[in-house]
Amino acid sequence: MTQHRARRRLMNEINVVPYIDVMLVLLVIFMITAPLISPGQIELPQIGKSLAPPVAPLEVIVGADGSLKLRDRSASGDARVIGREELAEAVKRKQAENAEQAVVIAADRNVRYEEVTTVMDILQRQQVKKVGLLARPKS
Repeated sequence: MTQHRARRRLMNEINVVPYIDVMLVLLVIFMITAPLISPGQIELPQIGKSLAPPVAPLEVIVGADGSLKLRDRSASGDARVIGREELAEAVKRKQAENAEQAVVIAADRNVRYEEVTTVMDILQRQQVKKVGLLARPKS
């Protein structure tokens, strides 16, 4: 008599169904408990309102012909013609009075880009802080 044994095949696959079940149960638990957990409240320090109002920026106007005008909106608001040599000195004097004094450059549409960069370079060489460009919003 010959014994006939059934051959067993090796199983080389992992059954992932139990792992998926465990993962779904954990997901449901987290979804239920997450809204119940209240985040810690942070108490931020309070300060009073600033007593100093924001300072209106100095406006350097570059004309189509390359001329420069300086407008101090906090004073009279009138633009006065100024030379390139005087520009940095006038801005530095104003920033010495108020360290938060900003400077904006407003250029005519027809001004060459080189003129605007020259003005920015003059101000940068004199370590003038807070320089920006003024643009008109599209309507």
